[in-house]
Amino acid sequence: MPRLATENTIASFALALDAGAEGIELDVHATRDGVVIVHHDPVLRNGVVIADTSFAALHESAGLDSTKLPTLGEVCALVQGRAELFVEIKGAAIERRVLEVLRRHEGSFAIHSFDHGLIARIHALDHTLRLGVLFEELPVELSGVMSATGALDVWPHAPLITPALVDEVHAAAGRVLAWTVNDVTMARRLATYGVDGLCGDDVRLLGSA
Repeated sequence: MPRLATENTIASFALALDAGAEGIELDVHATRDGVVIVHHDPVLRNGVVIADTSFAALHESAGLDSTKLPTLGEVCALVQGRAELFVEIKGAAIERRVLEVLRRHEGSFAIHSFDHGLIARIHALDHTLRLGVLFEELPVELSGVMSATGALDVWPHAPLITPALVDEVHAAAGRVLAWTVNDVTMARRLATYGVDGLCGDDVRLLGSA
């Protein structure tokens, strides 16, 4: 829960689980030597680029802040079957590394990304995986994007969501997952539309919606 602890950290995820979260959403990149790291941005605050740095060097450069750089495996160990794990792939061409970790995860998971080509590549590797596409702007044919990528989860920016959008995704047997919802009024409105999930910074707030 980013409002109580730094986002994408074990502490934040543990707080969300304890508050009753039904899902945990996180962002992943990979180090130069292929370790999948949970972190929002591709670059640390000190300017170190995750993809250009080995796992050991990354933690050395982070120093006392290394606890804020969990691996995807560490988060899987925390979550297990307590909530669905939603993994946003942000690093380029790291899908195989991510899949290696997630296939050992003891619990349900889904993968999503703004990189729709990456999602299509994952679908080609394994048609059984639950996949999703993120949007800041909606395409002309949403159902067409779902079909082309193999995605069943649609992640629109919350203000884009309408009842018609929800109906279109549901007609394609998909789920609508709204981001980022930190307002109770908006959460309640989206609930009346029939969205399937709300992604926000405070589980307590969404629980009151």
